[in-house]
Amino acid sequence: MHLDGSCHCGAVRFSLEAPHPVPFNRCYCSICRKTAGAGGFAVNLGGLAGTLQVDGEDNVSTYHAVLRDAAGAVVGESPMARKFCSRCGSPLWGWDPRWPELVHPHASAIDTDLPVPPEYVHLMLGSKANWVEPAVGPRDRCFDAYPDESLAEWHARLGLDS
Repeated sequence: MHLDGSCHCGAVRFSLEAPHPVPFNRCYCSICRKTAGAGGFAVNLGGLAGTLQVDGEDNVSTYHAVLRDAAGAVVGESPMARKFCSRCGSPLWGWDPRWPELVHPHASAIDTDLPVPPEYVHLMLGSKANWVEPAVGPRDRCFDAYPDESLAEWHARLGLDS
């Protein structure tokens, strides 16, 4: 599926092809919550990095999250490059060199109408903020850490490949 996206102020516009465009993964980790999750979670899609086209790239900044251990001590930096608009702060997409063929646009930045998921996956619930009350539906699946299937596997299981 072809996706068009932008930041809030319009300084950055982008497009890409996404074989996995259904916004179903709700991540409650502290990184996603603090960098992109106004509802207590963030939703990313699965796109092809080689198809990403960006207008206004000079307004795109990168953040690499600080990683901490259970005691809160800094243990490193995430390899995930979280891209955002340097003018308005809108989260745009993430890219990780461990999976260089993929890019993960934030559903909140997508202007194209997205398919409605038949179920949601709530992940990283073990690190959600105490004020967050996940809206878990009857078909939804919940995980304290990472789910047991990938974006591609979830789309395939439900017959949602584009």
